Amino acid sequence: QVQVVESGGGLVQPGGSLTLSCAASGFTFSMYAINWYRQVPGKERELVAGFTSVDGNKYYANSVWGRFTISRDNAKNTAYLQMNNLRLEDTAVYYCHAQKFTGPQNYWGQGTQVTVSA
Repeated sequence: QVQVVESGGGLVQPGGSLTLSCAASGFTFSMYAINWYRQVPGKERELVAGFTSVDGNKYYANSVWGRFTISRDNAKNTAYLQMNNLRLEDTAVYYCHAQKFTGPQNYWGQGTQVTVSA
């Protein structure tokens, strides 16, 4: 049974930090690119950060460049999104997405809410 489960969301003040985790099971984690998306009501889901190749190349949206860091631990079947210097506009539901590097298979998590508020 495939599972992709995000955790680590919550309420944080502007300038604060959070680390999101994405725990996966039921598929060969190392063969999948892991991407983090976010979505706010009324807007399309936005790609925030991701691994673009099996070699570990990373992508970051301009809006999070220098503040967010994506990482993964294949031994633990877990990926992370370290978010620093959070801004009000980072408030969103954050989703983990697993996309097979060499095929169409892909899986979504259920999302975790991140709220940045003073």
